[in-house]
Amino acid sequence: MNSLVLKSVDKFTDPWFTAAGQKRASVKLQSLKTLWFNTGSICNLSCNNCYIESDPHNDRLAYLSLEDVRTFLDEIKTQKLLTKLIGFTGGEPFLNPDFLRILHLTLGKGFDVLVLTNGFRRIERYKNELLGLREQYGEKLQLRISLDHHSPAVHEKERGERTFKPTLKMAKWLFDQGFRLSIAGRAVETESEAEALRGYQSLLKEHGIGLNADSSEHLVIFPEMDLDLEVPEITVDCWSILDKQPEQQMCASERMIVRRKGQNKPVVLPCTLLAYDSQFDLGSTLESAEKSVQLNHKFCAQFCVLGGASCSSTA
Repeated sequence: MNSLVLKSVDKFTDPWFTAAGQKRASVKLQSLKTLWFNTGSICNLSCNNCYIESDPHNDRLAYLSLEDVRTFLDEIKTQKLLTKLIGFTGGEPFLNPDFLRILHLTLGKGFDVLVLTNGFRRIERYKNELLGLREQYGEKLQLRISLDHHSPAVHEKERGERTFKPTLKMAKWLFDQGFRLSIAGRAVETESEAEALRGYQSLLKEHGIGLNADSSEHLVIFPEMDLDLEVPEITVDCWSILDKQPEQQMCASERMIVRRKGQNKPVVLPCTLLAYDSQFDLGSTLESAEKSVQLNHKFCAQFCVLGGASCSSTA
């Protein structure tokens, strides 16, 4: 493994072999448990660590329409797939003009729904609509709010000034109203995971948000995504070296739908991380996307294989 850490301009270029000439690892789809929809890359925040580079001006991923979503939900039924969870991410999903109708459609078809939101400002416009959804569908709707750190200084370094208190206030409102709520945090190099968990637990307790930081149902801490960090390529031998399995990776059980700007229809991708890299396009239907995925991107190593993370973590 050590020889793969050396810098090389040829890393992550050949889908079948690494820069060192070793066979690249791949992951086969086992069963589509989670289907993600990227509702569009526009966001009301500009975060330094955003892996998808969302901001108020990035429209490289167009808004998905209600009919875009309906097409894939119907395919789940016609193909008799075992998909239970539908995830929505962005950008900020609540900026999509169709999003409330999309939520009604998805929940009405019986799916569990996970919404990833920054919890800042825009979502406040839809409190009454969200209360209606909670009343009708209960815990089938989960909202996960991004709180990059338990300290305002670190959070606002990433997300901008005066973002911490409003985000925390929205989390408090959702908890008080009985929503199924979770928090997405980030790992910071200067503290251990145990220190981070204690920090979040103290913050939640201080603000009367009764979540358990020790439970991945309530708090998910993701690895930091440093785009400049040199990471190793994953070979077929790495599974045994790292004591990990292909079946543990996101692309073994998940897919994501995006519509890139200028495209006349959405495309299926292996996961939530690779929205702009066309080498990972898997076709325009879920049936066409049942192919193996070559781990030919640094995010495959940094976030998934080495980081051990999955965006759909709910328990």
